[in-house]
Amino acid sequence: MPVRAVHTDELTILQNIERAAGRCFRDIGMPEIADDEPLTLGEFAPYREAGLAWVAVDGADAPVGYLIAERVEGNLHVEQVSVHPDHARRGIGRSLLDHLAAVAVGEGVPALTLTTFTEVPWNAPYYVRCGFRPLAAEALTPGLREIRAREAAHGLDRWPRVCMRRDL
Repeated sequence: MPVRAVHTDELTILQNIERAAGRCFRDIGMPEIADDEPLTLGEFAPYREAGLAWVAVDGADAPVGYLIAERVEGNLHVEQVSVHPDHARRGIGRSLLDHLAAVAVGEGVPALTLTTFTEVPWNAPYYVRCGFRPLAAEALTPGLREIRAREAAHGLDRWPRVCMRRDL
């Protein structure tokens, strides 16, 4: 599936993808995650403006998944990757991650990082299949510790979470 940069007029579509993808969390007893609102348009915009937002598109060039990233201590950190459930299990998330990895390699970035739920099948176990490995708490950099602190303040630590790294 083709991956390209997000267009300005597609930011609301990203919100809709995020809401739809989040519904799956209700089925596994995490309704708070399902009900969590996506980033606002103002929060999405800096990722697009920095060239760190991509969409996977269908044959009509309509977004069906997206990835946003940020630069954290010389690596590219996956802030969010979501695929609309109508298009799940087709390798779209992996395509987005591989696209980010290609961008990173082109820039000489050594690794991708992310944080995720450990016990959600489409989270940590999936990322292991995509080449990520869990990081022990003592291996976390100050930037990753800051991200984890923000997540904890948002209430995400109600469920086990982990930082992960994919060396490039």
